[in-house]
Amino acid sequence: MSLSFDDYRSFDALGLADAIRRSQFSRREVMDAAMARIAEANPKVNAVTYLHPGATDAAALAVIDPQAPFAGVPYFIKDLHAPVAGMPLSHGSRLFVGDTHSFDSETVARLRRAGFVILGRTASPEFGMSGSTEPALTGATRNPWNLAHSAGGSSGGAGAAVASGMLPASHATDSGGSIRIPASCNGLVGLKPTRGLIATGPHRGEASHGLSHEHAVTRSVRDCAAILDATAGPDIGAPYFTLPHPGGYLAALARPPGPLRIAFTTTTFGGKAVDPECRAAVDNTVRKLHDLGHQVEERRPEFDGPTLGAACGVLLVTGLSAMVAAREQQLGRSARDDELEPVTRAAIAMGQKVTGMHYASRFGVINREVRRIGQFFETADILVTPSLATPPVPLGTLSTQTLTLDQFQEVMSTYCPFTGAFNATGQPAVSLPLHWSRSGLPVGVQLVAGFGADALLLQVAAQLEQAMPWFQHTAPL
Repeated sequence: MSLSFDDYRSFDALGLADAIRRSQFSRREVMDAAMARIAEANPKVNAVTYLHPGATDAAALAVIDPQAPFAGVPYFIKDLHAPVAGMPLSHGSRLFVGDTHSFDSETVARLRRAGFVILGRTASPEFGMSGSTEPALTGATRNPWNLAHSAGGSSGGAGAAVASGMLPASHATDSGGSIRIPASCNGLVGLKPTRGLIATGPHRGEASHGLSHEHAVTRSVRDCAAILDATAGPDIGAPYFTLPHPGGYLAALARPPGPLRIAFTTTTFGGKAVDPECRAAVDNTVRKLHDLGHQVEERRPEFDGPTLGAACGVLLVTGLSAMVAAREQQLGRSARDDELEPVTRAAIAMGQKVTGMHYASRFGVINREVRRIGQFFETADILVTPSLATPPVPLGTLSTQTLTLDQFQEVMSTYCPFTGAFNATGQPAVSLPLHWSRSGLPVGVQLVAGFGADALLLQVAAQLEQAMPWFQHTAPL
């Protein structure tokens, strides 16, 4: 008996694994349902860039530990910074086509041990630079709620894959909002964990100097927490790490957080207005938080956002320049004109001009502004903001092929003003699907907690999930 799509989509990842353990249906039936949905939906949304041959063969499914928390559940890995043995890793760029690794990253290895079946890769914009996934290499990823709109970025492929029902959760990464932006665009849960909580090795030590994070986009808070349980903790040789929550994140969801001091803002950190739909999303959320017994107050951290963003940008573009230079050395030639997108080339040129003294001085700038933000969380347990300044934008708005670098940066800073600061601070931040626009597009709400307070953040997210349920609200694709 085959597993219908409606039945398949009615489960989150933990629910699928439990149903397999109870023999409600088999691993094979789950894989067949997933592959059928991928074949049906991917030509429309263009989320999946690679399917690994043999990933769902009987031999591959037979070696999974039946007692693993996600035993038999399909999963994708984003095409950015995450080696998977035998799979190509292009970082969304034509320059890296054909590059493969012989090993799994530690995070991928932990996902396998948790029982996930790694099917392949999801789309990323070139080097994860954009808040929309439209790389020249694979083409635009479309939003399952409206195919004319962006699925977000840089984990847009992951977001579209989950929102379109291909699978209940998927790997994602975040250097300036790249988990939370697609979570907002696709009506999903997207957590950027605390810096140092997720292993970055063995291929990387400090991931973009602590700006980059890995985790997932999911349909439920409990999946988000359970995947964190499966992956959190240091790997061998880590330059620094944050210890996981004692007792685990999934277990923490069973305990209410108690009354909290919750601050919120419906403007950007610079005081600019946002789209009325994004303001309404925050207003509705904080009213519910007040009803749940929390102390709610409208205020925001005071810091120099443009200066902080520019300093982080220096670290990112110099890292990009070094990454491309290493690839050119590996190939024994320079990148051809058709192998890098225009915005990427301009960013690389910017990175190449950065002096060592200017580079080193940016850490002092970041430290100053990060300390100012940290002080705010001495008097607030949670900060609530819009995830984005508008609902998902039409495709082409954030094109890395038609805009200049200055134009692209201006659009990005206007569209995504709330996320990047918390990559700099390393604090946990989550986007929750708590609102839909009048035209039916998802509008996320971002919650931020103090450094290391991932469990508290997930407890509040679970409270909101129960009070404002979203699981049955699925994309019409």
